[in-house]
Amino acid sequence: MRAFNSDTETPANSGPLRVLTTLCLTEITSWGILFYTLPVLALSITQDTHWPLSMITAAFSLGQLACAVAAIPVGRVLDRGGPRMVMTFGSILAVLALSTVALAPNLAIFFLGWTFSGVAMAAVLYPPAFAAVTRWWGEQRLKALMILTLAGGLASTVFAPLTALINEHTDWRTTYLILATGLALITIPAHWFGLRGPWPHPPTSPPAHAQFTNHATVTRSRAFAMLTLTLCLSGFTTSAAVFNLVPLLREQGMSPTVAALTLGLVGVGQVLGRIIYLPLAARSTAATRTLTVAVAVASATILLGLVTSTVLLIAGSLGAGLARGSFTLIQATAVTDRWGTTNYGRLNGQLTAPVVIIMALAPWAGTTLASWTGSYAHTYPLLGAIALLGIVTSTAASPPLTEITSPSSQIRDARTR
Repeated sequence: MRAFNSDTETPANSGPLRVLTTLCLTEITSWGILFYTLPVLALSITQDTHWPLSMITAAFSLGQLACAVAAIPVGRVLDRGGPRMVMTFGSILAVLALSTVALAPNLAIFFLGWTFSGVAMAAVLYPPAFAAVTRWWGEQRLKALMILTLAGGLASTVFAPLTALINEHTDWRTTYLILATGLALITIPAHWFGLRGPWPHPPTSPPAHAQFTNHATVTRSRAFAMLTLTLCLSGFTTSAAVFNLVPLLREQGMSPTVAALTLGLVGVGQVLGRIIYLPLAARSTAATRTLTVAVAVASATILLGLVTSTVLLIAGSLGAGLARGSFTLIQATAVTDRWGTTNYGRLNGQLTAPVVIIMALAPWAGTTLASWTGSYAHTYPLLGAIALLGIVTSTAASPPLTEITSPSSQIRDARTR
């Protein structure tokens, strides 16, 4: 089966539309339940169990490390056989892991639950979904990726307030069991039935990308190393800033409900960031987009640490979401913009693994920095300073070929014809 070709096929008769619809549903659910619930429930867990908040965030970070370790083998399996089995198994594991978290009698089992949850995340969150969309949609992948991440960007908007609402009427353990049930009912059948069909062969690389058919050549290049470092720096900042946003807002006097709603607005910002990304991609190179997003991440994070009024904090949260939303698409298209679609699963896995490791440490690091500095307000400018380093490394994060072969160049060329 070939990748989707818009000149000869339509999404309705070739399967990509079904795949995209399925992944939009499962990504918003998986991200919302596996990632955005803990920031809302962390204080309730601490109050009920008397486990230190730093240990709770450390458990989540351990899960993210497990996600990073699993990312490379998951990418190899995806390249060979497609996402159906991987994402279905990941959904089953996610339900079991979240149930373990909910029923954990002690910190050791709580850590174990989040470790298995991290493995599940490697199989159900963006990297495998990006691989599926990239292969099935072919040259139309940029629009499809934007639609997918628009849906995923609403995860916090839907599930942060929903989690807070459920938790108001029950305890955190029951809240997690309810959410795990929803995860099972939605994602397991959706992945099994929605991702059926032959796995398309990778498209032939265009002549300009022919030198990159050997993945080892790419991973040893300076551009790949600098791109990885840039994404690590920006990813660390966005992860720490979003995960610790509720404690920051509570520190500034917001109620738990308003803080959860503000966290939900991060999702709105992510959607806006992804809407803006498509016209940005049509008018810029991959290098320019990466630099722009690195600047936005640093600016929004520093702003959150400097303002105190509710209105400006909400505006800063929207800005942080906007930067995070654009960052996700930068990460999704980083490999194909620079090195084509050959070996996408493996290259994206190797690019993603260190980024996920760094982002895994971010929630715990943000909490630890807050303890060290004495407040979350003092922590955010420090996080912004880390993102500033990403601005420097982004200038060397693209091979020369990117200037003439990225999808944005193709869009510009098409518009001038």
